[in-house]
Amino acid sequence: MIEFENVSKSFWTGTQRKVILDQASFRVELGNSLGILAKNGTGKTTIINMMAGLEKPDEGRVLRTSRISFPLGFMGGVVSKHTGTENARYIARLYDLDPDYVESFCRWMCGIAEYFDMPVGTYSAGMKSRFSFSLMLALEFDIYLIDEGMPSTTDVEFNRKAGSILRERLAKSTVVVVSHQAQTLEKFCRSAAVLHDGRLYMFETLEEAKRLYDYKAHS
Repeated sequence: MIEFENVSKSFWTGTQRKVILDQASFRVELGNSLGILAKNGTGKTTIINMMAGLEKPDEGRVLRTSRISFPLGFMGGVVSKHTGTENARYIARLYDLDPDYVESFCRWMCGIAEYFDMPVGTYSAGMKSRFSFSLMLALEFDIYLIDEGMPSTTDVEFNRKAGSILRERLAKSTVVVVSHQAQTLEKFCRSAAVLHDGRLYMFETLEEAKRLYDYKAHS
């Protein structure tokens, strides 16, 4: 479970204070995947980062009682001067998993051959995204956090392999996905919320959320 208790978060843009959340309280229960609809620039990534523990609220509390993924595609925790092998084994120890398993899984999933034993800082952008995606798939979570839909790479074979494993995981996990497009949420979520002007409006169904989102977008 993830629970936000009276959470407020804002940023100073240099000219004004931008409010992301204002005294928001809501809960994500295991087994009930949640989609959050929000326009670009309104704080989707900030909310996902707070759920993951990567950012702290200004006020209120974020409670976590489950194994929660880092946002899909997030490269934090990966040290550029270390090799793929060293990073995989380090992350395994952080999550109390078998380093041999995590290393061999990532090595197989990535398919980057000898580069796996080279510093991650020498990887191309495509290799980095394959590595971080593989690392996330090596770890099993109760709740997966997705920012703007599924990450993908330019490698078709990797996307096919990674996509089928991820679909398997998501079928038995809970998902929180934030997006500015309702169709991104349709694949994952039963209930949905709309983020608008610092308030989070919760709905039982995505249809209800879409109606408010479309109304706010045109009002």
